[in-house]
Amino acid sequence: MMTIQSSPLLRQALVADATTSAAFGLMLLIGAGALSGIFGLPETLLRVAGLVLLPYAAFIGWLGLREQIQKPVAWAVVLGNALWVLDSALLLMSGWVSPTSAGYAFVIAQALVVLMYAEFQYVGLRRSTEAMA
Repeated sequence: MMTIQSSPLLRQALVADATTSAAFGLMLLIGAGALSGIFGLPETLLRVAGLVLLPYAAFIGWLGLREQIQKPVAWAVVLGNALWVLDSALLLMSGWVSPTSAGYAFVIAQALVVLMYAEFQYVGLRRSTEAMA
């Protein structure tokens, strides 16, 4: 595997993504019951999303603190974020859920934030250099 020297932008984007993901994960996990009524989204969906975000946040926070990381791992984070955005759009267009206006706004807003992190991580990855052995 190719190891890269993480650019400052990549490290900052990973840490920022981790911080946001941890905060949202806790919010969704703890407040799923109340948020379900506000957003019109299933409580189980919100809890599962919160549970998924917490280990993700820990992992990418750890990555963001490292000077060197495996390039395929960094690409997996970027692609995973892109997949989250696509899944968010699919959720709204699928008819599987009936969100309120606040639910639509929440899903769209969080997808845009994730897209922003994916873009920063992509640019940061492109600015990273191959690590010397």
